[in-house]
Amino acid sequence: MEKVKNKTRAPIDIDKGALTEFVPEKGKEVILSVRDLQIGFVTRGKKTHVLRNINLDVYKGETLAIVGESGSGKSVFTKTFTGMLDSNGFINSGSIMFDGMDLAQFKTDKDWLQIRGKRIATIFQDPMTSLNPLLTIGYQISEVLRIHHGLNKEEAKKEAIALLEKVKIPHAEERYKDYPFQYSGGMRQRVVIAIALACRPEILICDEPTTALDVTVQSQIIQLIKDLQKEYQWTTIFITHDLGVVANIADRIAVMYGGQIVEYGKVNEVFYHPAHPYTWALLCSLPQLGTKDEPLSYIKGNPPSFGKEIIGDAFAPRNEYAMNIDFVREPPAFKISETHWAKTWLLSPYAPKIKKPKVIEELHERMKAAAEELERQEGNLNVKKD
Repeated sequence: MEKVKNKTRAPIDIDKGALTEFVPEKGKEVILSVRDLQIGFVTRGKKTHVLRNINLDVYKGETLAIVGESGSGKSVFTKTFTGMLDSNGFINSGSIMFDGMDLAQFKTDKDWLQIRGKRIATIFQDPMTSLNPLLTIGYQISEVLRIHHGLNKEEAKKEAIALLEKVKIPHAEERYKDYPFQYSGGMRQRVVIAIALACRPEILICDEPTTALDVTVQSQIIQLIKDLQKEYQWTTIFITHDLGVVANIADRIAVMYGGQIVEYGKVNEVFYHPAHPYTWALLCSLPQLGTKDEPLSYIKGNPPSFGKEIIGDAFAPRNEYAMNIDFVREPPAFKISETHWAKTWLLSPYAPKIKKPKVIEELHERMKAAAEELERQEGNLNVKKD
C-alpha cells in the first residue's frame, strides 16, 4: 500500500483533540504516577536519550501490561521503579511518584533499600539470573524473610516452606534443601515468585516471566500470578512482547515503541478499538487471529536505533499509513476516551480517512473465533485426561 500523504502545509491547530494534561481516572487510586520521564545512557562519552516524555498512571490492585517489541524500552522503563538502571544510565527529567516520594530523585542504594524488593519487587524472565546457583533454594527464600521481616532461622524456614507450597512446589519440605540446578525452568520461576512473595511487595513487576518456558508451563505461571495477586492484593506490572499473553490478565495496556508509550487504555479498548498503527501491527502479527487462507503477518523493518536522533513519529519508517507530517513532527497524545489515548497523527481531525488492516476491521469476529478454538482445545485435553 502506498503511504498516505497529507498537505505540505498542515493546519495551525493540527493538535486539536490532543491531551494537554494527563489526569487519573476518577474513582481510582493511583499507586504509581509517572510524568514527563526522560531516561538516557552515557556511551563512549556521549549522552543518548532512550526514553522520551513518558506519562503513565498505575492503579492500585490492577494489572498493567506493558507491550512492545524487544528494544522498545519496556525493561529500562520499569528498572527506574527499583533503581536498577545500569551504571551509565540516568534520569534526565520527570518524576516517578510513589507513596509521596519521587523515585526519580533517589540516588544511592541506601535510598532504595526502603523500596527495592520490600515494596516494589521484580520477577525477571530468566530465573537463573535471580537465583544463586551455589545456595540452596530454601536458604535464598529464608534470607529474604530474615532481612525484610526480622524472622529467626526456624521461623524463616517454616515460612519459606509454606511459600514453596503456596507456589505449588511438590514435596516442599524435602525440596527446601535442593539447589537451583535440581529444579526445572518452570519450577525455578515459581521459586522466584516465592521470593517475591516473601518480600510482600505492593507492586510486583513481571519482566517477561514466561519467555523461556513452554506453552503449558507459561499458562500455569500466568495463572499462578493471577491467583496470588487476588489473594495478596498487590499491583502487577506485566512486561511482554506478546499482546496475546496479556489478553486474559491485564486491566490496562500500555503499548511502547521507540522509547515512548504510543497507546494506553483499558484492555478492551486496546484490543477491540486499537488506534495506533503499531498496535494494529502487533495484533495483526498474532497467529491466533490469522486464517488458513492468508499468509502470516509480520512487522517489516527494524525498530529505531537510539544512537540516532528520532525525528517525528518513531514508527513512521515502518508504517504503511505514515503521512508526510509523521517524518517531521512528533505526534501528541490524542484523547479517544477518558481512559484511552494514542500518539498518532491519524487521530487528528485533519487526517485523511483510511482503510484499516483486514484483521483490525474483523477484530471482534476473529477474537471470538480464537476464544472458541481455545475452549475447544482445552475441552479435548480435559477429555483425554479423564
